[in-house]
Amino acid sequence: MKSLSTLQIALGVSVVVHAALLTVRFVDPESFNRVFQDTPLEVVLVNARSNEKVERPQAIAQAALAGGGEAEKGRATSPLPPSALTSLGDAAEDAQRKIEAMQEQQMMLLAQLKKTLAAMPPPDPKLAQTNPEAAAREEKRRQLIKLLAEIERRINEENARPKKRYISPSTREEVYAVYYDRLRRKIEDRGTQNFPELAGRKLYGELTMIVTVNHDGRVLDTEVVETSGNTTLDRRAVGIARAAGPFGPFSPEMRRRADQIVVVSRFKFTHEETLETKLTSR
Repeated sequence: MKSLSTLQIALGVSVVVHAALLTVRFVDPESFNRVFQDTPLEVVLVNARSNEKVERPQAIAQAALAGGGEAEKGRATSPLPPSALTSLGDAAEDAQRKIEAMQEQQMMLLAQLKKTLAAMPPPDPKLAQTNPEAAAREEKRRQLIKLLAEIERRINEENARPKKRYISPSTREEVYAVYYDRLRRKIEDRGTQNFPELAGRKLYGELTMIVTVNHDGRVLDTEVVETSGNTTLDRRAVGIARAAGPFGPFSPEMRRRADQIVVVSRFKFTHEETLETKLTSR
C-alpha cells in the first residue's frame, strides 16, 4: 500500500464504488410490490427442487422446479378425483345432443319397420304350414313385430321421463337466457335482502350450486357441489335459492324442449353485502 501513490488509491476506490453502484438496483417499494400484486401466476409450495432453468414459469414457489411430474407437460395437477360438476356444463350439452340424435334414429327405425310390415302380404296360416317361403315370411313378420314392440316400449319409457335441459355458459338459446336472467335476478335480490349472517356477523364466501327448476317454476332440488367451506353459509345459500322461487312457468317454446332445467351457478356473497351469481360449467 505504501508503494501506491495517492492517485492510484483514489482510482482504485472509484472503480470499486462504481462497480457496486452498477450491481445494486434501487426501485420504488410500491412499484416492486405491484409486481407481485399484478402477476397472474399462482403462489404454490413445492416439495422438491431442480437445477434446470425454468424458461416459462407457471407459478411462483419457494424453490425452482421444472415441470413437477413430467416437465414436458408442465406443472402437475391435483391428484384429487374430479368433482361432480365434470358431468355437467359442456358435457351435459353433448349428452343432450346425443340423446336427441338417438331418439331421432329410433323414430326413423320405427317408421321404417311400420312401412316394411305394411308392404308385406296379409298373413295366411294355412299357406305357411305347406309353403316354406310363406313360413319364412311369417317368421320374419313375427320378428319385425317383436322389434317394433320393443322400440315403442323404449320410446314410451323415454317420453315418460322428464326432459331435462342443463343451462350452462355454452347454452346459446335465447329462450333459456331470458328465463335464466329472471331466475338470477330473483335469487340475487333475495340473497342481498336476506344476506346470510351468524350471531350478528355477516357470512362471506363462494360456493357452486345445482338448482333444478320444474316447468311450473318450482324449485325441485338444490345441491351444493363445491362448498364455501362454511356449512352455515352453504345452508343459507340453499335456503335463499329455494325461497326465491317460483320463477314462473316455462314459455311454450321452452316447454316443448324441456320439462325441467338444471342450472349450475356460482354463488358469491361479497363484502359489499350483495349476492352475485354466475353460470359455470365446473
